[in-house]
Amino acid sequence: MSHNGYHSSNISDILVVVCSFARCFSFYSDFAIFFQALSEARGAAVVVFQLIDEGNEASFNETDIWKEDTESIYNINGDIELDNVNFTYPCRKEVSVLHNLSLIARAGQTTALVGSSGCGKSTCISLLLRYYEPSLGQITIDGRSITDYNVKQLRQNIGVVSQEPILFSMSIYENIRFGKVNATQAEIENAAREANAHNFIMQLPYKYETLVGERGIQLSGGEKQRIALARALVKQPIVLLLDEATSALDNVSEKIVQEALDQACKGRTTIVIAHRLTTIHKAHQIYVLDNGTVIEHGTHERLMAKEGGKYQAMIKRQQTEKIDDDNDDLMNIQKATEEDEKSISAYYYEQQISIAAGHVWQQSNCFSFGCLSDETNHQSESTWAAIHDLLDELLNEKSTKPITELNIISDSPSSQSIYIYAMAENSNFVWANSELG
Repeated sequence: MSHNGYHSSNISDILVVVCSFARCFSFYSDFAIFFQALSEARGAAVVVFQLIDEGNEASFNETDIWKEDTESIYNINGDIELDNVNFTYPCRKEVSVLHNLSLIARAGQTTALVGSSGCGKSTCISLLLRYYEPSLGQITIDGRSITDYNVKQLRQNIGVVSQEPILFSMSIYENIRFGKVNATQAEIENAAREANAHNFIMQLPYKYETLVGERGIQLSGGEKQRIALARALVKQPIVLLLDEATSALDNVSEKIVQEALDQACKGRTTIVIAHRLTTIHKAHQIYVLDNGTVIEHGTHERLMAKEGGKYQAMIKRQQTEKIDDDNDDLMNIQKATEEDEKSISAYYYEQQISIAAGHVWQQSNCFSFGCLSDETNHQSESTWAAIHDLLDELLNEKSTKPITELNIISDSPSSQSIYIYAMAENSNFVWANSELG
């Protein structure tokens, strides 16, 4: 609409213009959030790129990693000494982790570091590997300052096994070969044997070419730890560092891995960080750390003889915890469900049928069990019925304590004569004999 040469607008036109501006400002406010994030990222990237551009003596490239190393230190003996070492982490300079810490690890001997969490045990390992440098004091190997050694050469002579082993999504062969990239097949297999790993590897479908998955997800904890130990041993290190290598394992796996570790420690300078103190009783020297300093040291026998000592208190506390755990296990067995009570299985093995311990439960002051399953079909239904009746009589009348072992022995699969024995906890054997019809 025009009036006296001027263009006039009605209210609807004005509303369209106002709403358009409002819509534009709305989009701008949305983009403002991204501009702010972009500005923050740009500022952070400056520091990141500065760090990437920094060079240091430990820098390397892929070619350096895979080429054969001919510069290892072969004449190192392995005497290690920490002399009045002080240390603070760069990010927490106000907190002192180590205070005038001194210790000696003799060549060819096992030295253990024990103490509560955060007392500085793992920090000592990091300093030996030169991940950090001491704030004060000195670390020497064979009387020579550790800073005099080239970092790469030094680490070629040190094997490390940590609490949580890191395996890559490759074959077992490749994971072990990371310890010595030019290792031969024979060297890798020898390292696996030394780590108690060769036998279980050979039972896998593809043996050493078996893929372990991301972080070794296809393997158990004990198997991963043995692969990690083989990787540390394949380069035949003079110094072996064990950082709570068995603390995350169950009792069975711990025993297997500990046997391998005991064998691997022979003839090497070994420094062990231990949580389970039963694993370091045979150490030549034990250092007890507290708040970053050594408060006790000596052999296991000497430290146990020190009344009121920190080490003695730690041993007694772990013994008490073990007793409590054993009691909890017994209570869990007694609370087994009815379904578990009926899960007895019979297995025929070399003329012997064994019923696994722990599958017979106490109930209403007597023992009950479910039907035996003829998984191997070595006996007839009448045989199983006779065994069932005989065991029922044996368990209800002869035993008053939880059964820990049951065995059914026959001369041959077709034999009509069986010999049954059962052993109750802390009791003598209870025997039974029967002729099967």
